[in-house]
Amino acid sequence: MSHLSFDFSNLKGFISEKALEHLSPDIQACHESLEKGEGPGSEFLGWKSPGKPESIPGEIEEVAESLRDRCEVFIVVGIGGSYMGAQAGLTFLKSSFPNGLGKAGGPEIYFSGHNISSDYHSDLLELIEGKDVCLNVISKSGTTTEPAIAFRILKELVEKKYGVDGAKERIVATTDAGKGALNKLANEQGYRKFVIPDDIGGRYSVLTPVGLLPMAVSGINIRKLLAGALKGEELYSRPSVMENEACQYAGFRHSLYQKGFTTEILASFQPCLHHFAEWWKQLAGESEGKDQKGIFPASAEFTTDLHSLGQWIQDGGRTIFETFLLLEKSDRQLKIPASKNDPDGLNYLAGKTLDEVNRKAYEGTALAHLEGGVPNLSISIKDRSPESLGQLFYFFERAVAMTGYLNGVNPFDQPGVEFYKKNMFKLLNKPGY
Repeated sequence: MSHLSFDFSNLKGFISEKALEHLSPDIQACHESLEKGEGPGSEFLGWKSPGKPESIPGEIEEVAESLRDRCEVFIVVGIGGSYMGAQAGLTFLKSSFPNGLGKAGGPEIYFSGHNISSDYHSDLLELIEGKDVCLNVISKSGTTTEPAIAFRILKELVEKKYGVDGAKERIVATTDAGKGALNKLANEQGYRKFVIPDDIGGRYSVLTPVGLLPMAVSGINIRKLLAGALKGEELYSRPSVMENEACQYAGFRHSLYQKGFTTEILASFQPCLHHFAEWWKQLAGESEGKDQKGIFPASAEFTTDLHSLGQWIQDGGRTIFETFLLLEKSDRQLKIPASKNDPDGLNYLAGKTLDEVNRKAYEGTALAHLEGGVPNLSISIKDRSPESLGQLFYFFERAVAMTGYLNGVNPFDQPGVEFYKKNMFKLLNKPGY
Protein backbone atom coordinates (compact mmCIF):
# COMPACT_ATOMS: atom_id res chain seq x y z
CA MET A 1 0.00 0.00 0.00
CA SER A 2 1.32 3.41 -0.99
CA HIS A 3 1.72 6.10 1.67
CA LEU A 4 1.49 8.88 -0.92
CA SER A 5 -1.30 10.08 -3.20
CA PHE A 6 -1.22 12.67 -5.97
CA ASP A 7 -3.53 15.22 -7.54
CA PHE A 8 -2.43 16.72 -10.86
CA SER A 9 -5.86 18.13 -11.80
CA ASN A 10 -4.88 21.79 -11.26
CA LEU A 11 -2.35 21.50 -14.08
CA LYS A 12 -4.95 20.84 -16.78
CA GLY A 13 -5.30 24.48 -17.79
CA PHE A 14 -1.55 24.70 -18.32
CA ILE A 15 -0.50 21.25 -19.56
CA SER A 16 -2.72 18.98 -21.62
CA GLU A 17 -2.69 15.22 -21.32
CA LYS A 18 -1.52 15.14 -24.93
CA ALA A 19 1.51 17.24 -23.99
CA LEU A 20 2.56 14.65 -21.42
CA GLU A 21 1.87 11.85 -23.92
CA HIS A 22 4.04 13.70 -26.45
CA LEU A 23 6.84 13.82 -23.86
CA SER A 24 6.29 10.19 -22.86
CA PRO A 25 9.03 8.72 -25.14
CA ASP A 26 11.61 11.06 -23.58
CA ILE A 27 10.40 10.20 -20.07
CA GLN A 28 10.56 6.49 -20.92
CA ALA A 29 14.10 6.83 -22.28
CA CYS A 30 15.27 8.69 -19.17
CA HIS A 31 13.56 6.16 -16.91
CA GLU A 32 15.22 3.25 -18.68
CA SER A 33 18.56 5.03 -18.58
CA LEU A 34 18.19 5.44 -14.82
CA GLU A 35 17.13 1.82 -14.36
CA LYS A 36 20.00 0.43 -16.45
CA GLY A 37 22.59 2.80 -15.00
CA GLU A 38 23.54 4.16 -18.40
CA GLY A 39 22.99 7.91 -17.93
CA PRO A 40 25.35 10.68 -16.75
CA GLY A 41 26.54 10.14 -13.20
CA SER A 42 25.57 6.46 -13.24
CA GLU A 43 28.40 5.71 -10.81
CA PHE A 44 26.28 7.44 -8.13
CA LEU A 45 23.11 5.35 -8.23
CA GLY A 46 23.59 3.44 -4.98
CA TRP A 47 20.60 5.28 -3.46
CA LYS A 48 18.26 3.40 -5.82
CA SER A 49 18.37 0.33 -3.54
CA PRO A 50 17.82 1.68 -0.01
CA GLY A 51 18.60 -0.34 3.08
CA LYS A 52 21.21 -2.66 1.64
CA PRO A 53 23.12 -4.43 3.05
CA GLU A 54 20.49 -5.52 5.58
CA SER A 55 23.09 -5.73 8.37
CA ILE A 56 23.48 -1.93 8.50
CA PRO A 57 20.27 -1.15 10.47
CA GLY A 58 21.28 -3.57 13.23
CA GLU A 59 24.75 -2.05 13.58
CA ILE A 60 23.29 1.46 13.62
CA GLU A 61 20.65 0.55 16.22
CA GLU A 62 23.30 -0.96 18.50
CA VAL A 63 25.53 2.11 18.37
CA ALA A 64 22.55 4.46 18.65
CA GLU A 65 21.37 2.74 21.82
CA SER A 66 24.82 3.02 23.41
CA LEU A 67 24.91 6.73 22.57
CA ARG A 68 21.42 7.29 24.00
CA ASP A 69 22.54 5.70 27.26
CA ARG A 70 25.73 7.75 27.37
CA CYS A 71 24.70 11.31 26.53
CA GLU A 72 22.26 14.08 27.32
CA VAL A 73 23.22 15.99 24.17
CA PHE A 74 23.96 14.51 20.75
CA ILE A 75 25.52 16.86 18.20
CA VAL A 76 25.52 16.12 14.48
CA VAL A 77 28.43 17.84 12.74
CA GLY A 78 27.97 18.19 9.00
CA ILE A 79 26.83 20.41 6.15
CA GLY A 80 24.38 19.97 3.26
CA GLY A 81 23.38 16.38 2.74
CA SER A 82 25.38 15.41 5.81
CA TYR A 83 22.75 16.81 8.15
CA MET A 84 19.65 18.04 6.30
CA GLY A 85 18.01 14.65 5.85
CA ALA A 86 18.41 13.75 9.52
CA GLN A 87 17.02 17.14 10.56
CA ALA A 88 14.07 16.62 8.21
CA GLY A 89 13.41 13.22 9.76
CA LEU A 90 13.57 14.50 13.33
CA THR A 91 11.23 17.40 12.60
CA PHE A 92 8.69 15.23 10.78
CA LEU A 93 8.66 12.22 13.09
CA LYS A 94 9.30 13.69 16.53
CA SER A 95 7.65 16.38 18.65
CA SER A 96 7.56 19.97 17.42
CA PHE A 97 9.72 20.72 20.46
CA PRO A 98 11.91 17.59 20.73
CA ASN A 99 14.57 19.10 22.96
CA GLY A 100 12.00 19.83 25.63
CA LEU A 101 11.19 16.18 26.24
CA GLY A 102 14.13 15.42 28.53
CA LYS A 103 16.00 12.15 28.92
CA ALA A 104 12.86 10.03 28.54
CA GLY A 105 12.54 11.21 24.96
CA GLY A 106 16.20 10.62 24.21
CA PRO A 107 19.06 13.12 24.19
CA GLU A 108 18.72 16.67 23.01
CA ILE A 109 19.91 16.79 19.39
CA TYR A 110 21.63 19.80 17.86
CA PHE A 111 23.34 20.45 14.55
CA SER A 112 26.71 22.08 13.99
CA GLY A 113 29.19 22.62 11.18
CA HIS A 114 26.69 23.94 8.63
CA ASN A 115 27.79 27.55 9.07
CA ILE A 116 30.85 29.53 10.19
CA SER A 117 29.03 31.72 12.70
CA SER A 118 30.89 32.56 15.90
CA ASP A 119 27.66 33.43 17.70
CA TYR A 120 25.90 30.22 16.67
CA HIS A 121 28.70 28.00 17.93
CA SER A 122 29.28 30.07 21.06
CA ASP A 123 25.58 29.78 21.86
CA LEU A 124 25.78 26.03 21.31
CA LEU A 125 28.77 25.67 23.64
CA GLU A 126 26.93 27.68 26.28
CA LEU A 127 23.80 25.59 25.85
CA ILE A 128 25.56 22.24 26.37
CA GLU A 129 27.76 23.34 29.28
CA GLY A 130 27.57 20.82 32.13
CA LYS A 131 25.82 18.16 30.03
CA ASP A 132 27.09 14.81 28.83
CA VAL A 133 27.88 15.13 25.12
CA CYS A 134 28.36 12.76 22.18
CA LEU A 135 29.28 13.70 18.61
CA ASN A 136 28.59 12.32 15.16
CA VAL A 137 30.91 13.97 12.64
CA ILE A 138 29.84 13.36 9.04
CA SER A 139 32.12 14.05 6.09
CA LYS A 140 33.53 11.95 3.27
CA SER A 141 36.76 13.91 3.18
CA GLY A 142 37.04 15.36 6.67
CA THR A 143 38.39 18.58 5.18
CA THR A 144 35.18 20.43 4.23
CA THR A 145 35.74 23.79 5.88
CA GLU A 146 32.54 24.36 7.86
CA PRO A 147 32.22 20.96 9.59
CA ALA A 148 35.99 20.61 9.98
CA ILE A 149 36.14 23.88 11.95
CA ALA A 150 33.16 22.91 14.13
CA PHE A 151 34.58 19.43 14.78
CA ARG A 152 37.91 20.91 15.90
CA ILE A 153 36.09 23.01 18.48
CA LEU A 154 33.77 20.25 19.72
CA LYS A 155 36.44 17.54 19.68
CA GLU A 156 38.61 19.72 21.91
CA LEU A 157 35.69 20.21 24.30
CA VAL A 158 34.94 16.47 24.51
CA GLU A 159 38.61 15.51 24.97
CA LYS A 160 39.10 18.08 27.74
CA LYS A 161 35.97 16.88 29.52
CA TYR A 162 36.41 13.11 29.21
CA GLY A 163 40.07 12.66 28.25
CA VAL A 164 41.30 11.30 24.93
CA ASP A 165 40.36 7.73 25.83
CA GLY A 166 36.91 8.76 27.06
CA ALA A 167 36.31 10.77 23.90
CA LYS A 168 36.70 7.61 21.81
CA GLU A 169 33.44 6.31 23.26
CA ARG A 170 31.62 9.56 22.53
CA ILE A 171 32.62 10.32 18.95
CA VAL A 172 31.28 8.45 15.93
CA ALA A 173 32.60 9.22 12.45
CA THR A 174 30.52 8.71 9.31
CA THR A 175 32.97 8.94 6.44
CA ASP A 176 34.68 7.33 3.46
CA ALA A 177 35.51 3.63 3.60
CA GLY A 178 39.22 3.92 2.95
CA LYS A 179 40.48 7.42 2.32
CA GLY A 180 40.28 11.00 3.56
CA ALA A 181 41.38 12.90 6.62
CA LEU A 182 38.40 11.90 8.77
CA ASN A 183 38.76 8.23 7.91
CA LYS A 184 42.45 8.40 8.89
CA LEU A 185 41.66 10.21 12.16
CA ALA A 186 38.90 7.73 13.04
CA ASN A 187 41.29 4.81 12.54
CA GLU A 188 44.06 6.48 14.56
CA GLN A 189 41.78 7.51 17.44
CA GLY A 190 39.67 4.36 17.47
CA TYR A 191 36.33 6.05 16.83
CA ARG A 192 33.39 3.91 15.88
CA LYS A 193 32.89 4.41 12.17
CA PHE A 194 30.12 4.14 9.61
CA VAL A 195 30.75 4.28 5.89
CA ILE A 196 29.27 6.68 3.36
CA PRO A 197 28.96 4.49 0.24
CA ASP A 198 31.16 5.54 -2.68
CA ASP A 199 28.21 5.29 -5.06
CA ILE A 200 25.95 7.73 -3.18
CA GLY A 201 26.40 11.51 -3.19
CA GLY A 202 25.71 13.65 -0.15
CA ARG A 203 22.27 14.95 -1.08
CA TYR A 204 21.09 11.39 -1.81
CA SER A 205 22.52 9.95 1.42
CA VAL A 206 19.63 10.33 3.89
CA LEU A 207 18.83 6.59 3.80
CA THR A 208 22.44 5.61 4.57
CA PRO A 209 24.19 5.87 7.97
CA VAL A 210 24.47 9.62 7.28
CA GLY A 211 20.79 10.09 8.09
CA LEU A 212 19.95 6.82 9.79
CA LEU A 213 22.29 7.09 12.80
CA PRO A 214 21.07 10.50 14.06
CA MET A 215 17.46 9.43 13.52
CA ALA A 216 18.07 6.16 15.40
CA VAL A 217 19.64 8.10 18.29
CA SER A 218 16.45 10.16 18.48
CA GLY A 219 14.41 6.97 18.83
CA ILE A 220 13.04 6.78 15.27
CA ASN A 221 12.41 3.26 13.95
CA ILE A 222 14.82 3.22 11.01
CA ARG A 223 13.68 -0.23 9.85
CA LYS A 224 10.20 1.18 9.19
CA LEU A 225 11.77 4.19 7.46
CA LEU A 226 13.67 1.87 5.12
CA ALA A 227 10.54 -0.23 4.57
CA GLY A 228 8.80 2.91 3.28
CA ALA A 229 11.74 3.66 0.99
CA LEU A 230 11.66 0.10 -0.35
CA LYS A 231 7.96 0.58 -1.11
CA GLY A 232 8.97 3.67 -3.05
CA GLU A 233 11.56 1.67 -4.98
CA GLU A 234 8.87 -0.87 -5.90
CA LEU A 235 6.42 1.79 -7.07
CA TYR A 236 8.78 4.21 -8.83
CA SER A 237 10.74 1.56 -10.70
CA ARG A 238 7.63 0.54 -12.62
CA PRO A 239 8.43 0.23 -16.33
CA SER A 240 5.24 1.94 -17.51
CA VAL A 241 5.90 5.65 -17.03
CA MET A 242 2.19 6.51 -17.25
CA GLU A 243 1.62 4.38 -14.13
CA ASN A 244 4.74 5.71 -12.39
CA GLU A 245 3.95 8.85 -10.39
CA ALA A 246 7.61 9.83 -9.96
CA CYS A 247 7.95 9.83 -13.75
CA GLN A 248 4.69 11.76 -14.13
CA TYR A 249 5.78 14.40 -11.63
CA ALA A 250 9.14 14.77 -13.38
CA GLY A 251 7.35 15.08 -16.71
CA PHE A 252 4.95 17.73 -15.44
CA ARG A 253 7.81 19.71 -13.87
CA HIS A 254 9.79 19.59 -17.09
CA SER A 255 6.78 20.63 -19.17
CA LEU A 256 6.06 23.58 -16.88
CA TYR A 257 9.70 24.63 -17.03
CA GLN A 258 9.59 24.59 -20.83
CA LYS A 259 6.53 26.87 -20.68
CA GLY A 260 8.42 29.47 -18.63
CA PHE A 261 7.47 28.38 -15.12
CA THR A 262 11.03 28.42 -13.85
CA THR A 263 10.47 28.48 -10.06
CA GLU A 264 8.82 25.73 -8.05
CA ILE A 265 7.45 26.50 -4.59
CA LEU A 266 7.14 23.46 -2.33
CA ALA A 267 4.35 24.62 -0.03
CA SER A 268 3.23 22.86 3.12
CA PHE A 269 0.60 23.62 5.74
CA GLN A 270 2.45 21.80 8.54
CA PRO A 271 5.55 23.03 10.44
CA CYS A 272 6.71 19.41 10.70
CA LEU A 273 7.58 19.63 6.99
CA HIS A 274 9.75 22.74 7.31
CA HIS A 275 13.12 20.96 7.31
CA PHE A 276 11.93 18.44 4.76
CA ALA A 277 11.48 21.37 2.38
CA GLU A 278 15.03 22.50 3.19
CA TRP A 279 16.29 19.00 2.33
CA TRP A 280 14.29 19.07 -0.92
CA LYS A 281 15.73 22.46 -1.91
CA GLN A 282 19.27 21.11 -1.75
CA LEU A 283 18.30 17.92 -3.59
CA ALA A 284 16.62 19.83 -6.43
CA GLY A 285 18.99 22.80 -6.55
CA GLU A 286 22.26 20.86 -6.63
CA SER A 287 20.87 18.21 -8.95
CA GLU A 288 19.19 20.40 -11.58
CA GLY A 289 20.86 23.81 -11.57
CA LYS A 290 23.56 23.39 -14.22
CA ASP A 291 24.57 24.71 -17.63
CA GLN A 292 22.45 27.84 -17.09
CA LYS A 293 19.39 25.60 -16.77
CA GLY A 294 17.12 24.22 -14.08
CA ILE A 295 14.02 24.91 -12.01
CA PHE A 296 14.74 27.18 -9.03
CA PRO A 297 13.50 25.41 -5.86
CA ALA A 298 11.82 27.57 -3.22
CA SER A 299 9.62 26.73 -0.25
CA ALA A 300 6.81 28.31 1.71
CA GLU A 301 5.05 27.40 4.94
CA PHE A 302 1.36 28.17 4.85
CA THR A 303 -0.75 29.64 6.27
CA THR A 304 2.12 31.63 7.84
CA ASP A 305 3.63 32.75 4.53
CA LEU A 306 0.24 33.64 3.07
CA HIS A 307 0.55 36.72 5.28
CA SER A 308 3.95 37.60 3.80
CA LEU A 309 4.59 35.96 0.41
CA GLY A 310 0.93 35.42 -0.38
CA GLN A 311 0.50 38.72 -2.23
CA TRP A 312 3.46 38.04 -4.52
CA ILE A 313 2.35 34.47 -5.23
CA GLN A 314 -1.18 35.63 -6.03
CA ASP A 315 -0.39 38.68 -8.16
CA GLY A 316 3.35 38.73 -8.93
CA GLY A 317 5.29 37.53 -11.96
CA ARG A 318 3.82 34.38 -13.51
CA THR A 319 7.02 32.35 -13.47
CA ILE A 320 6.09 30.09 -10.55
CA PHE A 321 4.26 26.84 -9.99
CA GLU A 322 3.43 25.19 -6.67
CA THR A 323 3.71 21.67 -5.34
CA PHE A 324 1.55 21.40 -2.23
CA LEU A 325 2.88 18.87 0.26
CA LEU A 326 -0.09 17.83 2.40
CA LEU A 327 -0.51 15.71 5.52
CA GLU A 328 -3.71 13.65 5.49
CA LYS A 329 -3.77 12.98 9.22
CA SER A 330 -2.09 14.69 12.15
CA ASP A 331 -0.89 12.61 15.10
CA ARG A 332 -3.44 14.28 17.38
CA GLN A 333 -6.58 16.37 16.98
CA LEU A 334 -7.52 19.65 18.62
CA LYS A 335 -11.05 21.03 18.47
CA ILE A 336 -11.90 24.71 18.51
CA PRO A 337 -13.98 25.57 21.60
CA ALA A 338 -17.12 27.69 21.65
CA SER A 339 -16.88 31.07 23.36
CA LYS A 340 -19.62 32.93 25.22
CA ASN A 341 -20.94 35.93 23.27
CA ASP A 342 -18.60 35.04 20.35
CA PRO A 343 -16.32 38.10 20.80
CA ASP A 344 -13.95 37.13 17.94
CA GLY A 345 -16.67 35.88 15.62
CA LEU A 346 -15.23 32.37 15.49
CA ASN A 347 -18.14 30.38 16.93
CA TYR A 348 -18.98 29.26 13.41
CA LEU A 349 -15.83 27.12 13.73
CA ALA A 350 -16.65 25.72 17.19
CA GLY A 351 -16.38 21.94 17.28
CA LYS A 352 -14.23 21.74 14.16
CA THR A 353 -10.69 20.41 14.38
CA LEU A 354 -7.67 22.46 13.41
CA ASP A 355 -7.05 19.90 10.65
CA GLU A 356 -10.49 20.61 9.16
CA VAL A 357 -9.80 24.34 9.07
CA ASN A 358 -6.27 23.78 7.73
CA ARG A 359 -7.64 21.59 4.92
CA LYS A 360 -10.03 24.34 3.84
CA ALA A 361 -7.16 26.82 3.97
CA TYR A 362 -5.29 24.61 1.50
CA GLU A 363 -8.32 24.19 -0.78
CA GLY A 364 -8.97 27.93 -0.78
CA THR A 365 -5.31 28.72 -1.44
CA ALA A 366 -4.95 26.21 -4.29
CA LEU A 367 -8.07 27.61 -5.97
CA ALA A 368 -7.05 31.25 -5.49
CA HIS A 369 -3.56 30.66 -6.87
CA LEU A 370 -4.93 28.65 -9.79
CA GLU A 371 -7.30 31.50 -10.64
CA GLY A 372 -4.33 33.86 -10.35
CA GLY A 373 -2.41 31.93 -13.01
CA VAL A 374 -0.27 29.69 -10.79
CA PRO A 375 -0.39 26.03 -11.82
CA ASN A 376 -0.30 23.72 -8.83
CA LEU A 377 -0.37 20.06 -7.89
CA SER A 378 -0.52 18.24 -4.59
CA ILE A 379 1.26 15.33 -2.96
CA SER A 380 -0.53 13.96 0.10
CA ILE A 381 1.28 12.02 2.79
CA LYS A 382 -0.81 9.45 4.65
CA ASP A 383 0.51 10.21 8.15
CA ARG A 384 3.56 11.14 10.22
CA SER A 385 4.99 7.63 10.19
CA PRO A 386 8.50 6.45 9.31
CA GLU A 387 7.05 4.44 6.42
CA SER A 388 5.44 7.55 4.90
CA LEU A 389 8.63 9.57 5.26
CA GLY A 390 10.80 6.83 3.76
CA GLN A 391 8.59 6.65 0.68
CA LEU A 392 8.54 10.45 0.41
CA PHE A 393 12.34 10.68 0.54
CA TYR A 394 12.64 8.06 -2.19
CA PHE A 395 9.93 9.62 -4.36
CA PHE A 396 11.72 12.96 -4.55
CA GLU A 397 15.14 11.38 -5.10
CA ARG A 398 13.75 9.48 -8.05
CA ALA A 399 11.74 12.38 -9.50
CA VAL A 400 14.56 14.92 -9.22
CA ALA A 401 17.03 12.55 -10.90
CA MET A 402 14.50 12.07 -13.72
CA THR A 403 13.96 15.82 -14.13
CA GLY A 404 17.71 16.34 -14.43
CA TYR A 405 17.95 13.75 -17.18
CA LEU A 406 14.97 15.29 -19.01
CA ASN A 407 16.76 18.64 -18.95
CA GLY A 408 20.00 17.15 -20.26
CA VAL A 409 22.16 17.57 -17.14
CA ASN A 410 24.01 15.21 -14.83
CA PRO A 411 21.89 15.23 -11.64
CA PHE A 412 24.62 13.67 -9.53
CA ASP A 413 27.49 16.18 -9.68
CA GLN A 414 27.81 19.73 -8.33
CA PRO A 415 30.72 21.51 -10.05
CA GLY A 416 29.37 24.98 -9.26
CA VAL A 417 29.73 24.45 -5.51
CA GLU A 418 33.53 24.58 -5.80
CA PHE A 419 33.75 28.17 -7.06
CA TYR A 420 33.03 29.93 -3.77
CA LYS A 421 35.45 27.61 -1.98
CA LYS A 422 38.33 28.51 -4.30
CA ASN A 423 37.77 32.22 -3.79
CA MET A 424 37.41 31.82 -0.02
CA PHE A 425 40.59 29.73 0.24
CA LYS A 426 42.51 32.28 -1.80
CA LEU A 427 41.31 35.14 0.42
CA LEU A 428 42.28 33.16 3.53
CA ASN A 429 45.77 32.45 2.11
CA LYS A 430 45.30 28.67 2.18
CA PRO A 431 48.45 26.95 0.89
CA GLY A 432 48.10 26.12 -2.79
CA TYR A 433 45.56 28.88 -3.46
